[in-house]
Amino acid sequence: MTDGCFRALVEAIHSSPTQAVLYLSGGASQALGWLMSVPGASNTVLETVVPYSRMSMIQLLGKVPNQFAGRQTAEDMSLLAYNRALKLSNPGSPVVGVGFTGSLASTRPKLGDHRFHLSTRTSDQLWVSTVTLTKGLRTREQEDRLSSQCLIKALANACNVKANSALALTESEVPDENERKFDEDEELEQLLSGQICFKVYPFSSDMQNTDRKIILSGSFNPLHDGHLKLLEVATGILGDGYPCFELSAINADKPALTVSQIKDRVKQFEKVGKTVIISNQPYFYKKAELFPGSAFVIGADTAVRLVNPKYYGGDYGKMLDTLLGCKNTGCMFVVGGRNVDGVFKVLEDFEIPEELKDMFMSIPPEDFRMDISSTEIRKTRGV
Repeated sequence: MTDGCFRALVEAIHSSPTQAVLYLSGGASQALGWLMSVPGASNTVLETVVPYSRMSMIQLLGKVPNQFAGRQTAEDMSLLAYNRALKLSNPGSPVVGVGFTGSLASTRPKLGDHRFHLSTRTSDQLWVSTVTLTKGLRTREQEDRLSSQCLIKALANACNVKANSALALTESEVPDENERKFDEDEELEQLLSGQICFKVYPFSSDMQNTDRKIILSGSFNPLHDGHLKLLEVATGILGDGYPCFELSAINADKPALTVSQIKDRVKQFEKVGKTVIISNQPYFYKKAELFPGSAFVIGADTAVRLVNPKYYGGDYGKMLDTLLGCKNTGCMFVVGGRNVDGVFKVLEDFEIPEELKDMFMSIPPEDFRMDISSTEIRKTRGV
């Protein structure tokens, strides 16, 4: 594949809507230069990490791999990169995680094969390839160039960009490839098991080029006009950000939702054309880690629980540390008025610790007041 073909391929990747995180170790370094040197790289590349040392790789994976340059390691890296891409991407953008680990020519002769393992993970597919190179045929730089070409081609395929040009592999260097497709049910099962951190259903047609999310979390059983109005008002106040709803499939006090229940609740958002994120974190301090820099839209009843030490084992310091951790992720809370113990309350009715005041914003009651609740709706329906 010529340099001109590769430049055109990288340009096509940057023109696609897919955003990527790449974790590379032991080769394919030239791929980063190609991606970053072609204009438009910020459209595609969210983050690149090169865990080159043993300890760096262990910390990335959270374990000691059976093989540092192994096929399973590449798969693990691509899954981690995929989850990282979900957290960093623009809401609703397709994402891909890329994992690469290689054992290429070095300053000293290797006893084992010269090989590399490459994996890509998208919402509906896991792809992995192993290429064993002919020893002595190429220099280290040439092996790195070849592995870089393979990575760019794999990234293009994951971005649904056609990459038809042949790679300079010999007849004996046939890639050992495997592809696994996921349907929606499998992806939701992976979310429930913790393999993936969340799934986005981008039903809204009002896509914005922003990575800041304005999130209204809830169980949405059912979704009602109060939810829709509250998010609309909060978005108008904040001005900048992509509004979306977030449903946690894991509840702190109730059994986890089933795949069928999740899909039923998702249909509500499809009907009204609103984006919904399905996560597996019931607590706001964990949501803040999932959605850094976001604005969470909450009711006053939730706000009072957030700052009540009772919900932190009676420990005021723990409450403060937990919420300061949320603040350090760049998150904030936008608070709408709600009935609390039968009385309509707004943010100003509660005492917020001085250290946390700047992460709370009040929605004026004249802008939003709707006392409807999902619980009351279920009662009227006899559910």
